Amino acid sequence: MANRDYYEVLGVPKGSSEADIKKAYRRLAKQFHPDHNKGDQQSEARFKEVQEAYAVLSDKEKRARYDQFGHAGVDPRFQPGGATHWSTRDGEVFDFDSIADMFDFSGGRRGGGVSSVLEEFLRKAGGRGGVHVDMGGHDGGRSGFTEAPPSSRDVEHPVTLSFDQALHGTTLNLQLQQGRSSETIAVRIPPGVRNGQRIRVRGKGQPGGGRKSAGDLYVVCHVQPHRYWERIDDHLYLMAPVTITEAALGARIDVPTPDGVRTVTLPPGTASGAKLRLAGLGMPNPRGSGRGDFFVVIKIVPPNTLTDEQRRLLEQLARTRIGSPRDGLWS
Repeated sequence: MANRDYYEVLGVPKGSSEADIKKAYRRLAKQFHPDHNKGDQQSEARFKEVQEAYAVLSDKEKRARYDQFGHAGVDPRFQPGGATHWSTRDGEVFDFDSIADMFDFSGGRRGGGVSSVLEEFLRKAGGRGGVHVDMGGHDGGRSGFTEAPPSSRDVEHPVTLSFDQALHGTTLNLQLQQGRSSETIAVRIPPGVRNGQRIRVRGKGQPGGGRKSAGDLYVVCHVQPHRYWERIDDHLYLMAPVTITEAALGARIDVPTPDGVRTVTLPPGTASGAKLRLAGLGMPNPRGSGRGDFFVVIKIVPPNTLTDEQRRLLEQLARTRIGSPRDGLWS
């Protein structure tokens, strides 16, 4: 996305709450979802733009950096400060303020001794370019899975996954470009990967200078929303509309789950908002520790129109009802 304001992308003001940002994202993601706009490249580009904006604004730390520093604040190579800098002969900017950040000037130090600072400077000054990553096909390969923070030699690359790819896992072929040479690696995305999760590939970032080892490649996963399931942690939620009579008298309804269609039983008198739990049918945990649950959330939908007979029966029911569900609510 070419430096377009993320708040503008989602159509929300800068001070919006997390709930408002999520609401705007879900509305736009549904509007521009590729499943609803097949073959429309403009909608696909808009969908990716919305995904990128939400990935930043839904993350408290990234949003804070973005609010303070703009797009530069969420660049993987970003470091705060930069008032004093030196451009190397290869055009790379070295920020002298980052040296100051390595010391607290109160007797201790955060980034090692003076020699480590000089090594970092020499590595920066002697560096040769970066790593360019392109997404390819979907076959073979292995990778690590970690939440470790990136170093200055690490590289991040976002990829967009369908909900089905996140559910079952997949493998991506990534092409790494180092100067005139290129390398294709296979990166395994584990089942149940979460939106914003990073897959670490050791030693595939920027090369280290001198005796320093190369950085790591972090594949940042942006998962497209599902049409009717919502993920919270490793649990999945489905809003299931039912009729007044199904809720009042009880019923058996079929619902789609990741493991196929399942039949659930509504007890008589089921209220709107009630949750029916199907254990172990949610998302796999990306670290391999089981699966979440699947919840069917009941939504009672009254009929839009009534026949004369239906109206008569409902009016008869209203006259025979004893009490009110609001009795004692505000007393």
